[in-house]
Order: sequence, then structure tokens, then C-alpha cells
Amino acid sequence: MKRADRGQLLDELYELLNDVAAQAGGPRPLGATTGRDGWPTHGVYFLFEPGEVREDGLRPRIVRVGTHALTATSKADLWTRLRAHRGGLAGRNPGGGSHRGSVFRLHVGTSLIARDGHPEAAASWGRGSSAPREVRDQEVDLERGVSGHIAQMQVICLPVTDRHQRAEIERGSIALLSNYDRDPVDPPSSRWLGRYADREAVRRSGLWNVDHVTLAPKPEVLSLVRFVMNS
Repeated sequence: MKRADRGQLLDELYELLNDVAAQAGGPRPLGATTGRDGWPTHGVYFLFEPGEVREDGLRPRIVRVGTHALTATSKADLWTRLRAHRGGLAGRNPGGGSHRGSVFRLHVGTSLIARDGHPEAAASWGRGSSAPREVRDQEVDLERGVSGHIAQMQVICLPVTDRHQRAEIERGSIALLSNYDRDPVDPPSSRWLGRYADREAVRRSGLWNVDHVTLAPKPEVLSLVRFVMNS
């Protein structure tokens, strides 16, 4: 797909998401929201990061697309997924979280390690699906750093009930937004934290995503977004 054609499709995607946001009162700051804020039960979310803008230097740039409950047996709702990314506000380690329950937190953490060091957590970060308390205590400062970074982001949620449609919108939107091995449209800023990620897919796509970033972009995803919005 030519760069100009992809740019036009991206303009259309952003316009559709602006309509979604307008119906919800605008993009929501992730760090200042709770489960009582009227989230759709199921949907696809789009995250915007401070300092990351589109090529015009003004409009915010999407940095991550995600969804949830893509299997028939999953009971997780949209807010549960967003809360796992954001981290906790209270409890034993307020402001912390668990990167072992959020691959997004994992990538942000590895980027902070590469940029800032964090030797107390570097050896154990991303190792295993669980960890004893003493390891988690060593990681808590980095977990708080991850939470602080993600909390600054804003989110737009597209309500999507059908899990197959959620999967298709997530996959198609990432493919359209990704700059992996193609002429860049809306590239990340020189200071974007994702440039320090240990995953090539993050660095080269300009997204906090790994899956689907190498797929060929297809305009059909916009038709599906319109269909869902009008359903």
C-alpha cells in the first residue's frame, strides 16, 4: 500500500475515533479513571501518550491498540484489562502493579530499564509468570514508574460486543497504524520511550504492540469500525 493511501486511511480511522470519543465526553485520562466511570463491558481500546503527535505536530498519535476476552470462555471485561495495564491505586504497594499480568507493562518496564537502569529490578523483570514477595518488593519502584508512565495516557474505547469483531478491529487497526518495514506515517518522536524497548516490533512499528505489526494494512477494518459504531 502506498504511503499516501495509508495516510488517508489513517485520517479516516482517527476521524471515526473522534466521533467515538465525542459520544463518551472525550478521551479519558487513564490514571484518573475507575471502574465506575461507565466503561463499555466489551470493546477495543486506543491509547494516546503525552508528547506523541501525528505529522501535523498537533493531533495526538495512537501508541497502542488492545482488546480482551478473545476466547469463548474468557469472562474478563474491558475495565479489568485497562486496570491491569494501569496498575493499582491502593493496597500494599499503592501506585504499583504487575507486569506479569500485562505485556504492555512488561514492554514499558524494559524500556525504562534500558533508559534509566533500575538495577534492583533488571535481573528479574519479565522472568516467570509469578514471583515470590521478595522479588516483587525489589521490583516495586519500577512497577510504580511503569504505572506513572501509563497513567498519563488517554484512552478511547470503541464498544464491541462480538469477540470476533474485537479481534478483527484490533488486528486491522494495528496493521494500519504500524510503521514496521514501510514508509512511516505519523512516526514516533525522537524522545518516545518505546525507542528503548527490547522488542524490535515495538521500536520499528512505533506502537506498544508486538502482535500484528507486520501485517499488511487493509481498508476493510474501517468498514467494520463503521458497522460497529452504527449497530
